[in-house]
Amino acid sequence: MKDRSNSHSDKASAEAACLPPVSAIRAAANELGPLIREAADEIERERRLPERVTRAMKEAGVFGMAMPNTWGGAELELPEQLRVIEALARLDGSVGWCALIGSAGGFMSSWLDDDAARGLFKDVNASTAGSIFFAGKAVEAEGGYRVSGRWPFVSGCQHSAIIVLTCHVFDRDDKPIFRSTGLHETRLVYVAGSKAKVLDTWYSTGLRGSGSHDVEMSDVFVPDRCAVSFPDLHSCRPRPLYAHPFAFAYLFPGVAIGIARAAIDAFIDVASHREITIAALGGQRVLLRMSPHAQIAISQAQGLIGSARSLVLEILGEIWSILTHDAVPSLSLRANYLVAMTHAHRSCTEAVDILYKTNGGSSVYAHCPLERCFRDIHTINQHHLASLAFDEKAGQVLLGLEPFDQLF
Repeated sequence: MKDRSNSHSDKASAEAACLPPVSAIRAAANELGPLIREAADEIERERRLPERVTRAMKEAGVFGMAMPNTWGGAELELPEQLRVIEALARLDGSVGWCALIGSAGGFMSSWLDDDAARGLFKDVNASTAGSIFFAGKAVEAEGGYRVSGRWPFVSGCQHSAIIVLTCHVFDRDDKPIFRSTGLHETRLVYVAGSKAKVLDTWYSTGLRGSGSHDVEMSDVFVPDRCAVSFPDLHSCRPRPLYAHPFAFAYLFPGVAIGIARAAIDAFIDVASHREITIAALGGQRVLLRMSPHAQIAISQAQGLIGSARSLVLEILGEIWSILTHDAVPSLSLRANYLVAMTHAHRSCTEAVDILYKTNGGSSVYAHCPLERCFRDIHTINQHHLASLAFDEKAGQVLLGLEPFDQLF
């Protein structure tokens, strides 16, 4: 007779061999679970990550996972970075979001001259923050710019060493400078986090712990070496991770997928302990998991999240493979990744909504973990990268049209 235990063991080993290797950073991130869960209430209440959490993330190498290995950074491949972000978002949405934003310095530093970048990013494991809203003003000055403005949604601004801000450029007579295309001249400026004043504005529906406050600066000098033209960005590092200037945006779905997977975890736990009354059975009390509605809901949610995650990782894997062969991903492939991104956010939001609804009135209480997943997923679903604007860009390419822009 065949030894069934050995066959099961062989099957498990074969399945494990097909899984991507877990990086030391992802393993360390998973180990932060007890610390993050213990801090959950404080994260919500204080509307920022506690210092002990950001310190642990830094020590785990999370903020340095995109930094070049020549500096001592991890330079993790794109799919593995997404998995790190997903793992942290599954523990806490705000933690995952701050991991996404805080690790972007590895990409953003590649747009500067290498010497200037190394001078700014002295600590490769420090967090970076930034704003994509061109709400600032950079006035030309001797050797650089005088920068002023107020920028919203600067996630992680309270624990970041460097902040990258967006500005329109003005000449020394305070007149706007335009390009030959008629568009306003724009710059990204890199400043120490200590130079920006944090304004207490982040009173949000979800992702409360992301600390996405406004920041303000007035007449701060930024040298030329710490400013780059946008959107014509060029990397100073001829390596796969930095070859495509907007590759950091490809990591965005990791947060939504992580939050949605947390909702699955939460629903299974709630359904295994919470009793409900079934009127059709004469008021009989049963565990929620015995309800056909709960069984259908978990199946539908798992399908939505799993298919969305698979599509994201499949196309991101293709993009990464092309980059590692010193080639440029085609416009069609990049458009398909936009489809995967927006689809992931819609699917994950729908999945969380199904679970939240199925749990009934209990979901509205603050102590219910589904309540937080619901708020977090709806907040992230409002982001520009999850918007109809990106479906529009993808649709233009799929229909054989020239996209309005190629910033993806």
